Amino acid sequence: MERAGARRRGLRFPRWQELGGNATVIRRALNIWPPFAFAGVRVEHLSPDFRHARVRLGFNPLNRNYVGTQFGGSLFAMTDPFWMFMVLRNLGERDFVVWDKAAEIEFISPGRSAVTAEFTVTEEVLHELRTEAHELGKTLRWFETEVRGADGALVARVRKQLYVRPKRPVQSR
Repeated sequence: MERAGARRRGLRFPRWQELGGNATVIRRALNIWPPFAFAGVRVEHLSPDFRHARVRLGFNPLNRNYVGTQFGGSLFAMTDPFWMFMVLRNLGERDFVVWDKAAEIEFISPGRSAVTAEFTVTEEVLHELRTEAHELGKTLRWFETEVRGADGALVARVRKQLYVRPKRPVQSR
């Protein structure tokens, strides 16, 4: 929702979809998006086809917890939008509805340095999602991401469940 003052001045904040299909523009917008910027999250890479992303969470006083390790909320936030966003971009926003349905995080070891997470959406997974969604009317799929420290140690495992359905109703047979 836009603030009244911004509306009166003719300012409008763009929706994510209005940024277009340019991965560089989307990556830069994500890097200044307040939930990422304030937590120290940086999108280091977003492939032009939106099939691969690499995200880094720095280690600084703003994202340390009480005992001096990575704050769990920041670890979770760094992984939040990517599976939904990348699957939606690849299936087609005009053809499919894609939502996060569930999420969970398992903390494996304390994060004492910057951490990274990578996301890759394959054509095989996209084909399975399309097929299941068209045949069943909707589908649910879990995606897993490992968050790793600078030394390669596993810090956390994040799972996201996506809900995918075609926008047009499936014809009953």
